[in-house]
Amino acid sequence: MAHMSPMFRRSDRRTQSRAPEERLVTLIGKPGCHLCDDAQEVIEKVCADLGVPWEKKDITEDEELHRQYWEQIPVVLVDGAQHTFWRVNEERLRKALAR
Repeated sequence: MAHMSPMFRRSDRRTQSRAPEERLVTLIGKPGCHLCDDAQEVIEKVCADLGVPWEKKDITEDEELHRQYWEQIPVVLVDGAQHTFWRVNEERLRKALAR
């Protein structure tokens, strides 16, 4: 049987390991939120340890984010997908970024 061209092979991107610099952690929160501050501490530590970039978004500056997440902040996204909300577990975040 002939080998299939890589262009036609199915690949499950969720199971493929990605380099740390190709990942992105997003913290969605707002000023004055103590849980957001706690989440940021965990994210800063884990991302620094693993070399993963992260960003912070403020729901008070983005109507769509406010509509979508206002009851759940802080919300953490990993590569654009919701990872957790309210409390960030350091070990769980490390595992998600190690995949």
